[in-house]
Amino acid sequence: MSLVSGSGTVGPLFDRYTAADWAVAWGGSAPPPLDADDIRRLRGIGNPLTLGEVERIYMPLVELLVTHMGAQWDLRRRRAALNRRPGRPMPFIIGLAGSVAVGKSTAARVLQSLLQAEGRKVALVPTDGFLLPNAELKARDLMHRKGFPGTYDMRALVGFLTDLRLGRPAHAPVYSHQTYDVVPGRTVAVEDAEVVVLEGLNVLQVGPLQQDGEHRPFVSDFFDFSVYVDAAEDHLRRWYLDRFLALRATAFQDPQAYFHRYAAMPEAEAAAFAESVWESINLVNLRDNILPTRARADVVLRKDEDHRVREVWLRRV
Repeated sequence: MSLVSGSGTVGPLFDRYTAADWAVAWGGSAPPPLDADDIRRLRGIGNPLTLGEVERIYMPLVELLVTHMGAQWDLRRRRAALNRRPGRPMPFIIGLAGSVAVGKSTAARVLQSLLQAEGRKVALVPTDGFLLPNAELKARDLMHRKGFPGTYDMRALVGFLTDLRLGRPAHAPVYSHQTYDVVPGRTVAVEDAEVVVLEGLNVLQVGPLQQDGEHRPFVSDFFDFSVYVDAAEDHLRRWYLDRFLALRATAFQDPQAYFHRYAAMPEAEAAAFAESVWESINLVNLRDNILPTRARADVVLRKDEDHRVREVWLRRV
């Protein structure tokens, strides 16, 4: 096995596995509970997910998650009994973080599908719905920083997670990628879920501590397990540009789409616009806010230029 102890920027916190060794060390012998149609449904734009990758990377990860779930739920039952109170059905919460265009949504959908195949009731909640509405971002001159810390309704997001932790019905706002905005008044109820996957750019982010002595939890305080999907900057840049041009030929063609004006723009001009967005917004957010949280994850899925996971980093401590 070519396991490599943590090195470089990750330090000694992680053990690093090649994809093949990860499959041997943590995988089982059962075939994937998905077929080719499932894989096509789960793929994102420009993300060449394969059944082999599901078997080598995601099924072993689900095995690890199921082990953590069993231990966590047993601990909660024991603590409830110790304090002589009824055990509340609190879900196991998984945080999934990473850059724009890295494939977070695809990874989240795969985990949801595999856990559902294990008989679990799984809710997938993107944090996009907790972004402040565009009108408010414009009023605060924050549209150019959309997706950065400070552009989310953190009170609502923490309230949502608190409801989950207390076993209460929780409601998540809905975001439309066509209108590029939160859908007014629309929410999705998350009830009776055994597992919740919370997916977003900055879910592992922490901020400055309060100076007034009041405890204000971070989103990651609610996680039972966390995953960071990682790739080199030059790969992320290319994937973002490719995705923008693919959307220009598809979703942006809708006259109701927020980015419809780029559908008729010459390709070179549209590519230049996408490049400027990557350099001035997404890359800055990655370097300043997203990448620094990678070392806080329990597992890092490290992708190569072909969008395939080539390494898995498993946190030691």
